Amino acid sequence: MQPGRAQRLEQVLLRDGASCLWCGRPFAGLVVPTTDHLVPQVKGGPSWLENEVAACRRCNGQRGHRSPSSWAAECAARGWPVDLAAVRRHLLSLDDAIRARGGQRRARHYVEQQLRRFG
Repeated sequence: MQPGRAQRLEQVLLRDGASCLWCGRPFAGLVVPTTDHLVPQVKGGPSWLENEVAACRRCNGQRGHRSPSSWAAECAARGWPVDLAAVRRHLLSLDDAIRARGGQRRARHYVEQQLRRFG
C-alpha cells in the first residue's frame, strides 16, 4: 500500500533534504515544502515516491505541467542553482521503478524522453 500525501512528503524530505530541488531555497518560514511530480500526473505520472521530489510551493506552482528539462532551463535562466545531476538521478530511479512494477506506459515514454534531454 502506498503511503498518504503527508507521509510521502516526510519521506521525500528525508531522502532529498530540506531545500527545493529547483531553486535551492531551504524550507523554513514562508518557504513551504511540497512534493512535486517529476512526471506530472496529467502526463501519466504516478504518485510514487520515485516520481516525487521536494520542491517549494512557488516552484511547484510555477512549474505546473512543464517537463523537468523545460523547467530546469527556466530555473537556470532565472539564476537558480538547479542540481541537474539530482534531477537525472530521480529520473533514473523512477525509470527503474517503472521497469520493476510494470505498466505506466505514458510515464515510461516521458521518462525516457527526459533522460535523453538530461544526457
